Amino acid sequence: MIEYIELTQQGRIPLLKPLKRVFGKEIMEIDAFTWRSLEIDRTQSNHYEGSLLQVIDRTSSAAGSRCLSAWLAYPLTDTAKIISRQEMVEFLIIQGQARIDTQKKLAKIPDLQRALSRLMIGRGSPRDLGAIQSGLQQATAMKENLSPISMLPKDFKGLLAELGYHQPLIERLAKALTTTLPLDAKEGGFIVAGYHQELDKWRHLRDDSRQEIAVLENQYRGLTGLTSLKIKYNNILGYYIETTTVQSPKLFDYPDKTFIHRQTMAGAVRFVTTVLSELQQKIFQAADKALALELLLFQDLVQEVKTQAAMIQKTADALAHIDVIAALAALAVEQSYCRPLVDHSVHFDIKDGRHPVVEYALMKDSKSFIANDCNLSAGQQLWLITGPNMAGKSTYLRQNALIAILAQIGSFVPAMQAKIGVVDKLFSRVGAADDLARGQSTFMVEMLETAAILNQATDRSLVILDEIGRGTSTFDGLAIAWAVLEHLHDTLKSRSLFATHYRELAGLGKKLSSMRAYCFKLKEWQETIVFLHQLIPGVADRSYGIDVARLAGVPKAVISRARKILTLLETNDNKKNMGLLPEGLPLFSDKPISMDKSEKESDKLSAVEEAFLKLDVDALSPRQALEKLYELQKLATNPIPKP
Repeated sequence: MIEYIELTQQGRIPLLKPLKRVFGKEIMEIDAFTWRSLEIDRTQSNHYEGSLLQVIDRTSSAAGSRCLSAWLAYPLTDTAKIISRQEMVEFLIIQGQARIDTQKKLAKIPDLQRALSRLMIGRGSPRDLGAIQSGLQQATAMKENLSPISMLPKDFKGLLAELGYHQPLIERLAKALTTTLPLDAKEGGFIVAGYHQELDKWRHLRDDSRQEIAVLENQYRGLTGLTSLKIKYNNILGYYIETTTVQSPKLFDYPDKTFIHRQTMAGAVRFVTTVLSELQQKIFQAADKALALELLLFQDLVQEVKTQAAMIQKTADALAHIDVIAALAALAVEQSYCRPLVDHSVHFDIKDGRHPVVEYALMKDSKSFIANDCNLSAGQQLWLITGPNMAGKSTYLRQNALIAILAQIGSFVPAMQAKIGVVDKLFSRVGAADDLARGQSTFMVEMLETAAILNQATDRSLVILDEIGRGTSTFDGLAIAWAVLEHLHDTLKSRSLFATHYRELAGLGKKLSSMRAYCFKLKEWQETIVFLHQLIPGVADRSYGIDVARLAGVPKAVISRARKILTLLETNDNKKNMGLLPEGLPLFSDKPISMDKSEKESDKLSAVEEAFLKLDVDALSPRQALEKLYELQKLATNPIPKP
């Protein structure tokens, strides 16, 4: 890697930190499937908006945002380090004004990490030097403000110590650089007057020579009597004298050929003189020498920064960590998150847990999130969850996985109370899509993800599974789901949430002692269903798939037919091994299925509906509206027979 950098950067090596081994047991392992499923830094449609990172990011700087992203990628398993981060977050929650002041200072700090990287590889500019000076100055002020506060957590003191002492470098950069800095050093003008004597001399000569140009212009006007005469400059001719075409004969005929013709334009003629050429040479020489010396001084300042690069990098890293701590504290205050108890047990007990992303979206619409408990502690570490689509199963599964991640990065979590035994590996299989480029169907992708889980999970893992086996036939799918459920319970003993539409699996509760069955409540009201999003003990009585299809807008005739077929399927029941249905059942007949007359007409409007739709409601007076109601009631009681 270093050889590649040397080759591509032509020997200009950026600041590289020493390699540090990360042991697998020190971080929570999250595989690629789970990362995508949980939408941690990108949604499944590859958008930043709507991801966990976007919703929880309250950082004030780019470096802080990058640091938060890294924390999410590598949640800790060391409880001492997790508790240390929690203490720092809690400190800034309690010290509200200190948190606000810190975030204001962090917002003013330039990106030290990026500025230092550009300077190290020779691509820096005066603005990068200014960023170093401003950033170190703000870091010093932050250290002075926070250090006197009593009861500072030990590791927070350590972060303040890592901000270091940079006063000599700050003073030198402040003394050398102007307040307005160019993007390119070759533009010059970024070194303060008085910083270097020789530079001041060449600048004075350059600027005085330009004043001499103005004096010479007035002199030539007096000699020729041409008030329109001007001395101008361009990159091709340099300095030249210009007058109008009408007045140019006076310069052509001037004695001793003082004015030498250079260029004729449509409305102007340009000349030079020996005196002007000599003055131009003097100006160019002074400007070149001033710029060359300024570039040398720039390189000298860059070299000074390079000698302290390791200390500056340490300061930048400490600022990023403080930014994340302050951001997590602000998030906890804003969203009413609680401090979780994280230990080495196998507890997973969440009271009133919430999905951080869904809750945030609902809050923007002034809606509240329905919180739910989750207790996967020993003796009940496997939960079987049933309920209709749209009831909230996937949201519930993901929210508990996200709570585990947040807890183990040291953040507070969206719950009323939480006790979490360290999760060594997190697995989530919620939803799947095909991967045609690799020749993998949706079901193959589902099975690959399931295989990865069953081959790697341990008794300290958290496993989230949704709709295992739904991508194949009913019996195959049920058999796979059944076997997976038993393997999780008997062999892996992982803390697991298993959502399914196979309500038959609830019967395994008699055999699997640590399995508990839960379902999502809903209410049937006026021939429709209302999702209550509340988890309760028990098993869903049915899947309500047809109701969801109706809500989605599937035609009435199809819904009506589906209900009849469902009734036939349920009445020809389990007497013949859950599906060996009689030949007379239309669904399995060789004859095409056709709707009877009543079904075809069921999609037509009734007489009452037709009369109602013809009403011009806005044109009715209160009395007329009452009369129409009586008419509609009479029509409903004695409907007009259909022809």
